[in-house]
Amino acid sequence: MSNSFTPPSKITIASRESLLAMWQANFIKDRLRELYPQTEINILGMTTQGDQILDVTLSKIGGKGLFIKELEQALEDGRADIAVHSMKDVPMNMPPGFMLAAITEREDPRDAFVSNQYAHLEALPKGSVVGTSSLRRESQLRARFPHLQVKPLRGNVQTRLRKLDEEQFAAIILAAAGLKRLELTYRITSLLEPELSLPAVGQGALGIECRDDRADLALLMQPLHHAETAYCVEAERAMSRMLGGSCQVPLGGYAEIADGVLTLRGFVANPDGSNMISDELCGKPEAGVTLGQQLAQNLIAQGADKILAALA
Repeated sequence: MSNSFTPPSKITIASRESLLAMWQANFIKDRLRELYPQTEINILGMTTQGDQILDVTLSKIGGKGLFIKELEQALEDGRADIAVHSMKDVPMNMPPGFMLAAITEREDPRDAFVSNQYAHLEALPKGSVVGTSSLRRESQLRARFPHLQVKPLRGNVQTRLRKLDEEQFAAIILAAAGLKRLELTYRITSLLEPELSLPAVGQGALGIECRDDRADLALLMQPLHHAETAYCVEAERAMSRMLGGSCQVPLGGYAEIADGVLTLRGFVANPDGSNMISDELCGKPEAGVTLGQQLAQNLIAQGADKILAALA
């Protein structure tokens, strides 16, 4: 950063008010304080439409974008400078006027199996009720464990755990990253490897959003940007974007980099898991977006377009 660059006197972060969202906002706040000790960093807590409607699955009320619109309104009218999101909640197409200034280093991207009675998914008896809010998880569960009942589970992490503890479910599936960030790692009964439950696009990574006319903020956020995570998440999002990925589509995408090679896996399925199409591609990390688009085309060539058309 050049010596002529002067950080602003104040930065306001827009965040949802759930414990996990506030943890994420405070995490970024602390990092920015370390980088820019002279700058006052504040958090503007907000309740979004997605937080208010808890009795209907996200796929029926407009998807995860409901968690973000109010935060973007705060950016637009100047009440906040940046917003912090879980990347898996960020719509595949950023609305006009906004951009992602940084994608942070990924936490554990895997799904977590949480149960007070059973050690892992394979141990659940026939007819056991498993809770999840995600069509992606539901389709994979139904495909691999057709003897289980899958029922919707909404609410924040604490609400979901309470419903499990009240024995409304034999087990629930949550993102490992959220549990770890909230110091609830002890609630994780077992971790689901990607071969068993392919993660959501962007799962485990945080995104920092700002208005696209704020080049100054984009520059400020660069030290928080993690290039390897960004290559992976951008590959996943490119695949999902081409497939029309949203909460209404049972779709998973996960990229990882090893020995300088990015491997991207993806799938599209019917919600009931009866038809699952999956594939993977490898290539250079910096070609991640092209790989994502190619993988989407491969899935479409194998029939993913028919699944998507049926869901439309």
